[in-house]
Amino acid sequence: MYQKKFNLILLRPAVSPGELAGTGPGKRFFGLPRLQRRISRLQPVGDPSFFYETGRKRDSGDQGGGIFMDKFGKILRVNLTTGSITRESLCEKTLKEFIGGRGYATKVLYDEVPAGTDPLSAENKLIFANGPLTGKGAPSAGRYMVITKSPLNNCIASSNSGGFWGAEMARAGWFMLILEGKAQKPAYLWINDDQVELRDASAFWGKDSHAATDGLLEAVGDSKAKVTCIGPAGERLSKIAAVMNDKNRAAGRSGVGAVMGSKNLKAVVVKGSTRPYVENQDAMKAVLAGAMEKLKTHPVTSQGLPTYGTAVLVNIVNQLGGYPARNWQGAYFPEADSQSGETLAKDFLTKRYSCFGCPIGCGRVTKVGEREGEGPEYETIFAFGTCCGVEHLEPIIEANYLCNEYGLDTISAGVTIAAAMELYEKGYIKKEELEGGPELRFGSGEAITYWTKKMGLVEGLGKKLAEGSYRLCEMYGHPEFSMTVKKQEMPAYDARAIQGIGLNYATSNRGGCHVRGYTISPEVLGVPEKLDPTDISVKPQWVKIFQDLTAAIDSSGMCLFTSFALGADDYAAFLKAATGFDYDGAAALKAGDRIWNIERMFNLREGLDPVKEDTLPDRLLKEPIPEGPSKGMVSRLPEMLPEYYKARGWDEKGIPTEAKLQELGLK
Repeated sequence: MYQKKFNLILLRPAVSPGELAGTGPGKRFFGLPRLQRRISRLQPVGDPSFFYETGRKRDSGDQGGGIFMDKFGKILRVNLTTGSITRESLCEKTLKEFIGGRGYATKVLYDEVPAGTDPLSAENKLIFANGPLTGKGAPSAGRYMVITKSPLNNCIASSNSGGFWGAEMARAGWFMLILEGKAQKPAYLWINDDQVELRDASAFWGKDSHAATDGLLEAVGDSKAKVTCIGPAGERLSKIAAVMNDKNRAAGRSGVGAVMGSKNLKAVVVKGSTRPYVENQDAMKAVLAGAMEKLKTHPVTSQGLPTYGTAVLVNIVNQLGGYPARNWQGAYFPEADSQSGETLAKDFLTKRYSCFGCPIGCGRVTKVGEREGEGPEYETIFAFGTCCGVEHLEPIIEANYLCNEYGLDTISAGVTIAAAMELYEKGYIKKEELEGGPELRFGSGEAITYWTKKMGLVEGLGKKLAEGSYRLCEMYGHPEFSMTVKKQEMPAYDARAIQGIGLNYATSNRGGCHVRGYTISPEVLGVPEKLDPTDISVKPQWVKIFQDLTAAIDSSGMCLFTSFALGADDYAAFLKAATGFDYDGAAALKAGDRIWNIERMFNLREGLDPVKEDTLPDRLLKEPIPEGPSKGMVSRLPEMLPEYYKARGWDEKGIPTEAKLQELGLK
C-alpha cells in the first residue's frame, strides 16, 4: 500500500478539537516519534480516506499548487488572542525557492501582514523560523531567525541567533512558529515534541532573562528544555529590545523583543526528542567531511576566532583606522589594545562557548569580580567601548551582562548611549534630566553601566534611550548625531575607511547592519581575496553577491562565520543533501537574490523611500576622519549606489524592475 517519499499523514482519520488545540487528552498527536519518522518516508497510493492532513491544506506561501510536506518539520501557528493552536504543512515550492528560515518566514510575513500594520499591534505577526539545516549534520547549524515588522523602523525585522534553542525546536519536529494576536495576560508557550500548550506567565513577567529562564525550566519540570524569552526591555516595549535564548544568545536587532512584549508573550520553551530528517545521510556525511577540513585549516575559523573570539578584530580594524570612536567623531582609538581580544583572553576569559554543532567556538565566557557571564563580542566592545570613549573592559563586560539580562541589543544600546553623550557634552541634554545619575561623558565607565540599566528598565531618561538613538536625537532637535541607517544603529566599522561596508549599511533591508553583506571579509581580512578597502570600483558587485550569499546562509540555518572557509557551492551541497532539492552554488545565490528582493518589496510597501533612506549619516559623507591611518577620508557612497542598483537589476531610484521580479518569480 505504500511506496517511499511521502510526508503528511496521520495514523487516525480524525482528532478531537481539544487535541488540535493542544489541550485535550491526546498526549502524542502524531504518535510515537520513531513511528512518525518511519511513516514520514512512506507515500500512500491507495485510498486517501485513511489519512488526515492537519492544519491548512494550502500554505500561505504557495501560489502554484505545490506539494505539501512534513518530513522537514511542520509549521505551528498560535493565535494568542483566541488560544487556538494549529499545525500546518510546509510547501515544497516555497521551501525550495526561499530555502527556509529567513526566506520562507519573510514570504509568510509579506503574504499575511497587511501593509501599514502597526508593528506593536495584535495584527503584526512574530515568526520563529529554522532553516532546513538547523539541528542537522552541517557545522554550526543551530541558527534560527525571528521575523516580524520592526517597531524601530517599520522595515522587515529579521534577527538571527545561535545557541541551542533552534536545534531543539527542530528536534521537536517544528520548522516554523507563527505567533498571532495578543494574549490577554502574560503567557508562555510550552512545546514538548508535538504537545503544545499556552500557559500563564504572570509569575515570570518582570523577571530578567536569566531568572525567567531558570523559573520556566523549573515550571516545565525539565532542565534540558530550551528557553527563548524577553527581559524587562521587551515587556516595556523598548524599540531596541532583543529576544534572548539560552540566557545569553540574542536575536538582537530591529526591536523584535518589543513585538514579543506587545503580544504579552514572555517565552517559548521547547523540548524535542526526535532526530531531524535528512534526505541523504551518506551525502551529508561526505559534504560534512570536506567542510570540516576547510574549517579546521582556515586561519580565521581554526585560529583567530577560537583563540580570541570576534574581538580579534579590535586591533586589526583600529590599525586600519576604521574603528569608530566617540559616536563616530573619529575612527581611531589609541587605547584600543586595552579592550582587544588579546586582552580579553588574558585577563577575563574563563572558557570558550560553542553553539550547537559548532567546531569554531568563538563565544566567550568571562568573569569580572564575582560576576561571570557570556561576552562581549567585538560589536559590543565597540558600542560600549570606543564609541562611548571607554577604554577598559570591566565596565564594557558589565554593560554586556546587563544587556543579556534586560534583553537589549548591545549595538543599539551602546551606540544610543554614545549619542546621548554627545548630546550631553554639547549641552542639549541637561544635567537635571539625569536625576542624580552619572554624567553622560565620553570615557565614563560608570555612565555606560548605569544608563544601560535605566534603559533596560525603561525608566527616567532611560525611557528616551530605550527608543534608540534616532528618536532620542530627534527629541532634542539633532538627528544628525544619530549614527543610524533607516533608524537602526550602525555597527563597528567606519564606512569612511572601509567603503564596501558603507554601501552595505546604506542598502541593508533592515537598516544599519554588517551581517547582511559582510564585506569586511575581503576588505579587511582578505577572504576569499584581498580587496583594497578604499577602492570603490568593484564594491557594488561584491556587496550584491555577499548580500545574496548571506541571505541564503541565514535561510539555511548555518552560521555566517562558516563563510570564512566555505563558499556558495558548499552551502548548496549541504542543502541538497538535507532536502534532496537540486541546489548548486548558482541556485543558492539566486535564492538569496529572491529573498533580498522580497525584503525590499516589503519595505517599499511599508513606505521606504530609497532616495532618502539608502544613505549614511552626513557625518560619514561630509566630515573627513580627523586622525589616524584613514585621516581625511569620507564615504564615497553616492558614486557606488547607482552601480549597485544596476547590479541588482533595479531602476535608478532603487526599485526592483518588472523584469527582475519576473526573473525571480516574484511577479
